[in-house]
Parts: sequence; C-alpha cells; structure tokens
Amino acid sequence: MPEIKSFKAGDILKMKKKHPCGCFEMKVIVPGSDVKIQCAGCGHSFVIPRIKLEKSIKSIIPLSTDSSETAYEKQKTDNS
Repeated sequence: MPEIKSFKAGDILKMKKKHPCGCFEMKVIVPGSDVKIQCAGCGHSFVIPRIKLEKSIKSIIPLSTDSSETAYEKQKTDNS
C-alpha cells in the first residue's frame, strides 16, 4: 500500500516534472482530498486530486515553524 504523504498549507512541494513556466516548486494553499496549489514561479493556482498530486511529488519542504518564511525561501536567500 502506498505511503500517504503529509503536508499542510504553506508547505512547498518539489515536483518530479516542471510547470510550463519552468518552476519545479508548488506551494500548498488548501490541503484536503482535492488540493489547491500555486506555482512558486508564475503564481498560477489550480486544484488537483490528492492521489494524482502525491504521485507527482518528489519531496516536501515544510513550512518553517520559527517564522512566516518557509525553509525553501531561507535556503534561496542563503545561497544568494
């Protein structure tokens, strides 16, 4: 049985395939059986069934609990 991936609003999902704009990262807006996500590159948002989404996820970058900035955003600023 496949493992259920756990993520919450604000988490960044790194996808296996890139969005047409060229970005691999998607931000979770509304989790549930249908998940609303937003492209981190172009800002396009859409709703996708959770089962289909979970098959497309490469990794999950959780929302940082110590501030409103995500771990992904911190990593981007550290590398700059």
